[in-house]
This record gives sequence, structure tokens and C-alpha cells, in this order.
Amino acid sequence: MNFKHLHYFWVTAKAGGIMRAGEQLHTTPQTLSGQIKLLEDWLGRKLFQKSGRNLELTEDGRLALGYADQIFTLGAELENAVRQASGQRRVLDFKVGVADSVTKSLAYRLLEPALTLDEPVRMICSEGKFPDLLAKLALNQLDLVIADEPMSKRMSVKAFNHELGSTPMSFFCAPALRKTLKGDFPECLNDAPVLIQGAQASVRQQWEGWLSRHQLHPRTIGEFDDGALMTAFGRKGRGVFMAPSVMEADIVEQFGVEVIGRSDELVEEFFAVSVERRITHPCVVAITKTARGQLFS
Repeated sequence: MNFKHLHYFWVTAKAGGIMRAGEQLHTTPQTLSGQIKLLEDWLGRKLFQKSGRNLELTEDGRLALGYADQIFTLGAELENAVRQASGQRRVLDFKVGVADSVTKSLAYRLLEPALTLDEPVRMICSEGKFPDLLAKLALNQLDLVIADEPMSKRMSVKAFNHELGSTPMSFFCAPALRKTLKGDFPECLNDAPVLIQGAQASVRQQWEGWLSRHQLHPRTIGEFDDGALMTAFGRKGRGVFMAPSVMEADIVEQFGVEVIGRSDELVEEFFAVSVERRITHPCVVAITKTARGQLFS
């Protein structure tokens, strides 16, 4: 068996498709498909089948994936064991998923403590929709999920919510745009262009009620699932945008925007979702301790 072919199959199955796997492996979809076909020919079995525009594992594919998981897990353990035997320190793998509704700069602040441990850590970070990340957590493909909402009790995933903290929201805009706004905050938002978070963001679900209570009528210029893209438009003066107040100083310094106001009524909460009821993973311990004791204190 060619283990390179098996590795390509394994990454494709984990990534959920040829395109994503190709990006991870830095190879073309055509090359990847060819390598998997060679493995299928060697085994004499189809490992994937088409389901609409997607690929899904066949029964033989699921069987092969189980063995591939064991093979590559053992390979990682072998590498660590040899390094320890030769005097090198064991590297702790930390697989974390970040919901795409979480501001990237805040995600960095939350995750950074995991890299300050005494033991070497290799962080494997992925981003995606919260439900998709929970599915990976259930399959032990992730150690932790960072999100701006708790896991619903209706989810069939055996995992636990660990509250990290909460923050009010601040409103920002480019200096040139600020000069065109009329009045003080929040009245200055009337008829002002605004950039808002996508429908899946927890703070977005509070937005309409907040506008109604204050009788505000801004002009929504854009809605963004990606907070970094929203900020990019905001720094160019395309609209007023909001972000967690705990990141206020970083946002002003990094993007050259101004704070025009704050609201304690709009609150964003952050959670670490783990399969552990009582947190023991060193990286997760560091993250929760720093978030509760420093970032959100």
C-alpha cells in the first residue's frame, strides 16, 4: 500500500471534499482525485460516492477511514515517542474550532494563552459554522470550540458549555464619516450608513430590538458573516460598525477608526464548548483562566 495515497484519502474524508483537501495539501483537485483513484484500484473498492455536488464515504470508505485514523494517530504517537526518547520535549496537539461569527482579533486574544504553556504546543485551528464545528467536536476531531453562543440543549452532541465572559458593544467609523454624522450617539445613527453582523451572530439578534427601543432608523449598507471583511469596509468609511468593547483599543490602533459610542444593552457572550465537563486539557485551562480573570474581568 502507498501510504501517501492513504493520507490523501484521509485528509479528503476529514475535510469533507476534494476542493478543501486540495487547499490543505497544497495540491490540485485533479492530482488529489488521481491519487485516491489509485488507492481505490489497489483496494478494489470505491471509497467515495457522489451525493449531489458533494462526495460522501461509502461503507468501504468509512471502514477505511477508521483504520486510517488509527494509522495516522499511531504515526503521531510514534513521532512524539521518538522525540521524547532522544531528549526532545513532547509536543501537545491542540485542535480548536472558531465559529466564523467570532471577531478574529478577539479569537486571537482568547487563544493566545494556549501558546504560553511551559510545554510545546502545536495549535491546529479551523473556522466554520458553529453546528459544523460541534459535529467535529462530537467525532473527537476537535478539542474545543470557541463561539459567541452556547450549544443548544437540543443538540445531540455530548459536550458542555463553559462561559468565558461577556462584553458590551462599541460603535466605530472612519474619521471622515464621523464628520458627516449629525448629533450625539446613538441619535447620530439615524439615516447613517451601517455595516452589521450576519444573521447567525448572537449580537445581530439583539440589534433590531435595540433600534426599536431607541427609535433609530439607520441605512443598512451591508451584512457580513466575516467580521474582518466588515471591518475592512468600515475602515474605508463605508459605514458605522460595531465590535466588542474589550477590543476597542486594538481596533482604533489597528484600523485608524474612531469610537462614536457604546451600548451596554448590546452584549456579546463567548463560550468554550468542550467534551469535558470538568476542564483538564492544559490549553483549555489556560484559555478559560485568562478569559475570566483578565480579558473579560
